[in-house]
Amino acid sequence: MSTPVTPTAEHPASAWAPLRVAAFRSLWLAVLASNIGTWMQTVGAQWLLVDRPNAPTLVSLVQTASMLPVLLLALPAGALADTLDRRRLLIGVQGFLAAVGVLLTALTAADRMPPALLLTLTFGLGVGQALTLPAWQAVIPELVPRAQLVSAAALGSISVNLARSVGPAVAGLLVAQAGVAVVFAVNAASFVIFAVALLRWRPARPDTHHLPERFTAALRAGGRYVRHSPVVRRILLRAALFVVPGSALWALLPLVASRRLGLGAGGYGVLLGALGVGAVAGALVLPRIRRVLTSNHLLLLAGLLYAGVLLVLALVPVPLLAVAALVPAGLAWMTVMSSINAAMQLFLPGWVRARGLSVYQMIFAGGQALGAVAWGALGEVTSLVVALAVAGAVMAVGALSVLLWPLRETGGVDRNPAVYWPEPHLALDAEPRGGPVLVTVSYTVPPERQREFVEAMQAVGRSRRRTGAMRWGLFRAGERPHGFVEVYQVPSWEEHLRQHGGRLTGADRAAEERARALAEEPVTVHHLLPTDEG
Repeated sequence: MSTPVTPTAEHPASAWAPLRVAAFRSLWLAVLASNIGTWMQTVGAQWLLVDRPNAPTLVSLVQTASMLPVLLLALPAGALADTLDRRRLLIGVQGFLAAVGVLLTALTAADRMPPALLLTLTFGLGVGQALTLPAWQAVIPELVPRAQLVSAAALGSISVNLARSVGPAVAGLLVAQAGVAVVFAVNAASFVIFAVALLRWRPARPDTHHLPERFTAALRAGGRYVRHSPVVRRILLRAALFVVPGSALWALLPLVASRRLGLGAGGYGVLLGALGVGAVAGALVLPRIRRVLTSNHLLLLAGLLYAGVLLVLALVPVPLLAVAALVPAGLAWMTVMSSINAAMQLFLPGWVRARGLSVYQMIFAGGQALGAVAWGALGEVTSLVVALAVAGAVMAVGALSVLLWPLRETGGVDRNPAVYWPEPHLALDAEPRGGPVLVTVSYTVPPERQREFVEAMQAVGRSRRRTGAMRWGLFRAGERPHGFVEVYQVPSWEEHLRQHGGRLTGADRAAEERARALAEEPVTVHHLLPTDEG
């Protein structure tokens, strides 16, 4: 059974502390502008489709088209962000997004925007967002001290939710007064603002001592890390169990506004604004709540609160009550998303941070995209009431599952890089990208410690696989009664040198020292190269 996450003193008293860092403040404001534009874009695209035939499906597909690229491209985007210059990557992507936004604006103003083309260009914007998200998330720890990462994650949630409150309201007014094309033009301008802020930022020079990772190797390394990290897998599970039923609210709210509540574009903006107000208010009080409740208690209460709001929207077709109910829904959404995002930011080591965050974004976006299709289809086959009620029930069950699958305790885990392996000295000249390479480590363990040693080595094995090993095993030495041999295979010599040079953390070192303390000296290491080496 996992140890529940308890409140810690790591959470800063002020949610605004990172804004004292000039670089973070400038980029955060630019991202806020971009987020406002994105929400305006979503409202404009959905409102273009509200009066079309098959509206429940088409409106839901706007969210699917914007989120599906993140599902498809998240891991490649994370690999790019970990292997390329993140600043240049972000600037180039903003240029692409601005071009798509200009095309959307021109075609909409010319009344040349059929649903299929609208969804296609929305998908193009989603591609740009898929490339932006992991790179931006990975940049944040370069901007603020580690002690402020939780506050930075909360500010990220404030940015998203402040945009969610401002963007839809402004979009509703613009749609009513000037048309959807103006909304799309504002979104295009927001990408230019972010690009300018990135051009003004001058980060510290990256460490060029090591060769950059190859793209395909980086992809595989990121997948191995997530696959062999129980903490990361649990975080992703909690995200999926909340996002899939939670997506019903975002997917169906335009139809709730127009069909259930009889509201126009401005009224829809007010509903989304209520969600944003709740989220921003929640971000302000969340640091105090964290001192009283554990993260798992927060996830449980927020999930049950969100489920209750879905049921209220399904059963009570009164605009004022809907607005009032959406405020706590925004608080619940922000609580869960900021808690999960901060847990990922704090746990992932720097070398794989963008790839790990990209998998999180893949779960987040994929849950919204696929969930939106499912809830939209259910609403069309049955009714909006049934779809929202079923989503509320699923949300409640998912929230209660935190009692079985809580977030794991990581407050005392050392995530700092640890370079402690001695440099290997070979008699042969190893080709850096040649492989695979087999590494053997021989131990001698007294009989009374052998059971404990085998158990301790399981943590070592997970560490090896997270940091580069394709295969790992622990064997008994047949010729020595007290001998054990650890064997693991890495794809290349270069990949093994990365294990020596910065992929390991303080937690990996502690696990290895725990196992070695049970063995007798000396511990011998051999590196076996392919027969064509040297």
